[in-house]
Amino acid sequence: MQNRKNELIESLIAYLLENGLADLSLRPLAAGTGTSARLLIYHFGSKEGLLTEVLEAMQAHVQQSFVQLLDKPSAGRPSKPPLKLLWNWAITDENYLYLKLLYELQILAIQNPDTYAQYLGRNTDSWLDLALAALSPSLRTPAMATLCAAVFDGLFIELMSSGDRKRTTQALDCFIQMGTEALASQSKA
Repeated sequence: MQNRKNELIESLIAYLLENGLADLSLRPLAAGTGTSARLLIYHFGSKEGLLTEVLEAMQAHVQQSFVQLLDKPSAGRPSKPPLKLLWNWAITDENYLYLKLLYELQILAIQNPDTYAQYLGRNTDSWLDLALAALSPSLRTPAMATLCAAVFDGLFIELMSSGDRKRTTQALDCFIQMGTEALASQSKA
């Protein structure tokens, strides 16, 4: 039973990546994933339950990918800051679509906090923990982790709005440079 549900989640993600969230209803979603609306309700309880589980699966995928990026040794190259690694991963064509859908789902959850409150709390905590772990020890504070996540979110939303990868990447590089310079001056003091 759990295998079938996991297969459904993968099919739902594929459908949503192709079709987005606009005017989402269960019947076309079910038809597009080769199942029935009744079966989707059986597995997920409601459209909101379905979207919550899809969100959680997508968040887990993105976070696992980020952890793998951090764990990869850099073959003789100077290592890049974690935020830059995540950005470079996020702006590839495949991952861009994935994150775009994730942001759409996130906005839906924010607009319906009563329905998605539990998800929003878990999501914030898990991203904060991940960001904290990725920061160098001298920067490892909840405020700095929040700032890094907010800069990434803002720049990714700007990228989705404008399509300007060059400018948004340069903005991220400026933020990283400012942080590097601040850290260097802090260690000199």
